[in-house]
Amino acid sequence: MSSLDHPGRRAAFSSALREHGIDLAFCPPSGDLEYLTGFPRKIASFGNSEYANQWIAGAFFRPDAEPVYLIPQGYAAFNLPAAIDGDVVSVANADDATAIFAGLLRKHGPRTVGIAARTFGATAVRILDALPQVRLADLDPLLNGLRRIKSAEELAAMERASLICDRVMAEITPKVAVGVTELEIASEVDLLLRMHGGRTPSFDTGVFAMGPGDGRDASTRVSGKALVAGLGISFDFGTVVDGYCSDFGRTVHIGEPSAEYRRAYETVIAAQAAGIAMAVPGNTAAQVHHATRQVIVNAGYGDWFRHRTGHCIGLDTHERPFISDEDHTVLREGMTFTIEPSIFWPGRVGARVEDVFVCTPGGGRSLNRYHRDLVAV
Repeated sequence: MSSLDHPGRRAAFSSALREHGIDLAFCPPSGDLEYLTGFPRKIASFGNSEYANQWIAGAFFRPDAEPVYLIPQGYAAFNLPAAIDGDVVSVANADDATAIFAGLLRKHGPRTVGIAARTFGATAVRILDALPQVRLADLDPLLNGLRRIKSAEELAAMERASLICDRVMAEITPKVAVGVTELEIASEVDLLLRMHGGRTPSFDTGVFAMGPGDGRDASTRVSGKALVAGLGISFDFGTVVDGYCSDFGRTVHIGEPSAEYRRAYETVIAAQAAGIAMAVPGNTAAQVHHATRQVIVNAGYGDWFRHRTGHCIGLDTHERPFISDEDHTVLREGMTFTIEPSIFWPGRVGARVEDVFVCTPGGGRSLNRYHRDLVAV
């Protein structure tokens, strides 16, 4: 039985709906619906897994009322939980899904309907077809605000997911060797994540080699190339435990690192440390990014730190706010996010480190425990 307080979350959601003047809300199967109800998502697949009346799948919410789920036949067969709070409207393949959907909408006569971020365009169109005068509202800022601060139970799940990554990194490092391919290593990472209790990778696993003589620009996350000496092998992977994600990275060097590589690697570690120190309540996400980036700029590698410092994380791998130049969200205690600086200089250096942190008054507290020492194999 889940220890997560779904009724309490729905009560907070109801208050937010009233505050924003939203009479009715719709959430498809997503991190938002799982947050509010525990309704589980399917494991993601590449592209779209289609079935009849897919656009109708989800739940309606009204302030202070239990959710009403709309479950198409194709989804119900294998994905409907044994017990959920609220009413269930089953939609057979041959049913007039549009009429069923419109009837539920008109029953409540809403003036404003909120739709969650993963709502199909077809669903939004049918809302307006049924109620041409209704105002559509974006629920994403509202739901994201509720999801930002993680409870003790959420942090426990995220820590378990992070510690699985630690164990996998320890087990995969001895297998990094000249002649082994990136694909072989990435496949072993995915297998180990599952063997240690992860439900699924939280995103596509990356294993990519960079260094002298290799012009790769890190846009290819896994190739069939065999590893050679003198390169840094960067890892980027995560898993899911009880619906919550982890995101982790380290770099392993094949052979004795050069003086330049050591300097670049030490710069990346120092950059992460600067971000950790800045990740306190009251500072902004952009301030964490600037602190992290400035270390790399000062070392002369600024052109080769080509992405944001990180992102919030939880039921989804990438959540707002982003630890990025444009995001001035003020951090609060209990927010969780990655700090993941890198130096990717094609033909010269590839190095990165990444952990998940919790915002605390003392700075970012890592949910990972794996060391950040330079490893050469």
